[in-house]
Amino acid sequence: MAQIQLPVRDRLDRVLEEIRRIVAADFDMIEEVNDYLLLLPGKLFRPTLLLLSNEVGDSPHEDAVTFGAALELVHLATLVHDDAVDNSVLRRGQPTVNALWTHQIAIIMGDYLYSRAMTELTEVGRLEAMRILGVAANEMSMGEMRQLTAYDALDFSEDDYYRLISAKTASLMKAACALGALVGVDEYRETLGSFGYNLGMTFQVADDILDYAGSEKETGKPVGQDLRERKVTLPLVGALKNASPGAEARIKEFFSRVEPSDEEVFRMVELVQELGGVEYALERAREFGEKAGESLDPLPDGPAVKALRDSISYVVHRNR
Repeated sequence: MAQIQLPVRDRLDRVLEEIRRIVAADFDMIEEVNDYLLLLPGKLFRPTLLLLSNEVGDSPHEDAVTFGAALELVHLATLVHDDAVDNSVLRRGQPTVNALWTHQIAIIMGDYLYSRAMTELTEVGRLEAMRILGVAANEMSMGEMRQLTAYDALDFSEDDYYRLISAKTASLMKAACALGALVGVDEYRETLGSFGYNLGMTFQVADDILDYAGSEKETGKPVGQDLRERKVTLPLVGALKNASPGAEARIKEFFSRVEPSDEEVFRMVELVQELGGVEYALERAREFGEKAGESLDPLPDGPAVKALRDSISYVVHRNR
C-alpha cells in the first residue's frame, strides 16, 4: 500500500488534515467520537484512488484533496452505520462506536459524518461532485438493504451476489475514480470509473474470501463472522455449486439455527473450503482484476496509472 500511495503521499497527508477540519464540532460527545474514529488504522484506500485518478494526464487540482476527505467521511459513515446494524463489536481489530458508546450514538455519528461531507462539497461549489457521491451513497444503502434480506443461502444466486457488491462496494470506488477525473482530465472519467467499479468488485470478493481463509489478526474480526451474521458471500455460493445433497442439507440446517456455536461456524468454514468455494471466489476476483487492468489500457502511462495497476494486485492478494 505504501508503494501505491507514494505518488500522492503528500496530498494524502493533506486529506487527513481536511478530514479533521471538516468534522470539528463544538460539542464534546461528537468530538470524543471523532477523536476515536480518526485514531482507527484506516488505509485511506479510496482517497488514494481518487488522488491517483486526479493525476492521470498530469492535471492535478486542489479540489481533489477536499473531495478525498469528503469521500473518506462517507465511507467512514457507512462503516459506523454497518457496525450498528450488524451489532458488530470489532472493526479493524478495535471496538466499534456502538460497542464503546451506544447504538443510538453510532447511528447519529454516521449521519453527522455523511452530512458534513456533503455540506463540504457545497462549499466547494461543484454540483456534479455532489451528484456522483450522492448516487454512490444511495446505491450503498440499497446494497445494505439487499444484504439484510438475503438470508436464504440456497436461494441466493451468484447474480444476486454481484448485484449486492456492485452497490455495496464497487459504487464508492467507481465514484472515487470519477471524482478524481472530474477535477483532473474529465475525458478520462468514464474510463477511470470503469476501473474503479471493477476494482471494487475485486476488492469485495477478496474481502469475502478472507472470512473463510484469513485470520482474526489479519481481518480484525473473527473468521466466519459473515456466517454468524447470515451473510451469503461468493465462497459459499461457489461451494453450493459443488455440494452433494448431504452437504446442501448441512448448509441449510446451519442457516436455520438462530445462534450457531463457534464449533458449528468452524465446521461450516471447513465445508466451504472442502467444496472449493474459496478457490472459486479467488478465480472470480482475478477475473474482475483483469477487467480493471484492461480499463486502464487507453490511459497515458505514468506514475499514477502504474500505481493504479499495482492496486489491482494489492487488492487480489492482500493478507494472502
